Amino acid sequence: MRILSRHVLQEFLPPLAYCLTGFVSIYVLFDLFGSFARMMDARISVADAALYFCGYLAPFFHYLVPAALMLATLYTMWTMCRHSEIVAMRASGVSFLAIVRPVVTVAFLMAALVAFVNEWFVPRYAQWAVQMKNERFNRAKIAKADNIVYRNTRHHRTWNVDRLLASDGSSLGGVRVTLDRPGGARLATVTAERADCLDGEWWFSAPHVQHYDDAGREIATPTPELDSLPMRCFGEFRERPADFMMQNRPWRFNSTRDRFRYIRTHPDLTENRRDDLAYDAWAQLVSPLACVIITLFAIPAGIASGRQSIFRGVLGALGMFFAFYGVTIGCMAVAKAGLCPPVPCAIFPDVLFLALGVRAFLKHR
Repeated sequence: MRILSRHVLQEFLPPLAYCLTGFVSIYVLFDLFGSFARMMDARISVADAALYFCGYLAPFFHYLVPAALMLATLYTMWTMCRHSEIVAMRASGVSFLAIVRPVVTVAFLMAALVAFVNEWFVPRYAQWAVQMKNERFNRAKIAKADNIVYRNTRHHRTWNVDRLLASDGSSLGGVRVTLDRPGGARLATVTAERADCLDGEWWFSAPHVQHYDDAGREIATPTPELDSLPMRCFGEFRERPADFMMQNRPWRFNSTRDRFRYIRTHPDLTENRRDDLAYDAWAQLVSPLACVIITLFAIPAGIASGRQSIFRGVLGALGMFFAFYGVTIGCMAVAKAGLCPPVPCAIFPDVLFLALGVRAFLKHR
């Protein structure tokens, strides 16, 4: 790493850490006012408390990180301009892009972190944190996802699951799968005490398969040897464990992949409902880009605050920050009202403000 890049990072990373820690601390303190007594009564471990706060904060992380990046970038650029460091660097032949490259790189890394939290951490721990708080931090009382009914409309299969045997949905107890013909008539039913997803395929323990004719009457199995196996793989069942976990999980805690899969496997959704869910999925997909967009706004605003007036730069950055989220909320309202297709509404704010941010960024080259 070049000496210049190390210097810029040394100026940028501490303010970023302070801002992010400050925002997180505010959320934690507000929650502690109502949860501290319950935590003490439940005598939860430090690890459980830390995991609870991480799960509680995870759904808000994609808002906290852009705000922290904006403030840290403003402060770094203002400090470097105030001490004439950028002027000295430019006079030495260093390009403007080389000066701010470490800041932009960190913004991309933080965007990747936000994507990781949205896609992996939130689906696993956000609902768990809500359940912990509702049950006064008693892990033994946390409700399990039992009595699940999952309808795969595209492939005409309905799963009825009595209980989850694994927290990730890979092992199910008391399973009954109903297979229907495209016209709606019953084709077969598969019942088993246990079903396990192994290497992407469902294995049923001691399954009982009942076949039906076109009129819905029970008939003898055409494959008695296969249906009598003590353990059988049903390779045609392409449902994933995450599909069953989604049934008892609030929509806002699902990953982008799960949201798109839900829309794809439920072609019977109404047009308004499909557009509503599609907007949510696309908006979550592009939400990490806010880290880069806000940083591109803050770099020229911070330089302006150091050269001209600190209030002008700060107010300009805050104005663009609130304008970005204001346009995002407006597009969400338009999409959910059915006035515009969901995909353009979801990506329009990011495309528009990314173009404005790049334009403002290039003006200071």
